[in-house]
Amino acid sequence: MASSFFMIGMIVLTQTVVGMLGNFSLLYSYIILHFMGYRLRSTDLILKHLIVANSLVLLSKGVPQTMAVFGWKYIRSDVGCKLLFFLHRVGRGVSIGSIGLLSVFQVITISPWNSRWAALKVTAPKYVVLSIFLCWILQMLVNVIFPFHITGKWNEKNITEERDFGYCISVVTDKTDDAMYAALLLFPDILCLGLTFCAGSSMVLILYRHKQQVQHIRRTDASSRSSPESRATKFILLLGSTFVYFYILSSIFQVLLALFDQPSRFLVDMCVITAACFPTVSPFLLLSHNSSVHRLYFALIRNAKSSVIMRKV
Repeated sequence: MASSFFMIGMIVLTQTVVGMLGNFSLLYSYIILHFMGYRLRSTDLILKHLIVANSLVLLSKGVPQTMAVFGWKYIRSDVGCKLLFFLHRVGRGVSIGSIGLLSVFQVITISPWNSRWAALKVTAPKYVVLSIFLCWILQMLVNVIFPFHITGKWNEKNITEERDFGYCISVVTDKTDDAMYAALLLFPDILCLGLTFCAGSSMVLILYRHKQQVQHIRRTDASSRSSPESRATKFILLLGSTFVYFYILSSIFQVLLALFDQPSRFLVDMCVITAACFPTVSPFLLLSHNSSVHRLYFALIRNAKSSVIMRKV
């Protein structure tokens, strides 16, 4: 039993450390690009908020769960427990919303000028900041009730029914109230997933039509190379598909966790591990496919070569 707890602790610790390094590296790259004067796309702003949301998920779940597995069983603050769960819920929600916004803005960007999205191609970038701001506000408002169901293990109140999360506990309330609150929490998630699915389907259709048109062009080599918009769209489709896969996997364990008043330690740990999968993987997908980050690396390499040449001269 001790060896299994140690293994789970190492998995959670690895996810947290690797994920935070990836997210911080990506965020640092964007900061450098900003100060170097590079003109970033509207979707890059959404990606920056996705990075912040992913970092919140990893810090608010990975760090305390690792501490709990390795012996520090609870957070010695009722406010600390409530804050950690609130930040995790908000970060998770903003991550879902960012993927939805990313998909919608990308399908508007690549849509032809004669399509129904044409009117939005000019105006949509102006509403990126407002959309992200509303996403954060909505998630804070929806999840503001969540901390009231969480308390620290040190709390001396007489709680008859509780769910043990390793470092904090959740108070089990009336099943009807739980169902209503779960529906409230799920509504924004389902809405964002629906937007992601519809936008993803539209992007696939646009790419398919574009491929058919390009196949008729034989005099130039344009058919052998993908346009920057096409590459960006394929990457966003990959990012969205990865997110949906891990979200469904995490949701399965979340539902199982909600069904049991006294869930096993293994189930609690699996919820944490699956919830941290996307925040851990996504920054490395971004680092390998994002053209803005590639421009930074090429610029740094170019500057390094210039410095070496100047020293030799």
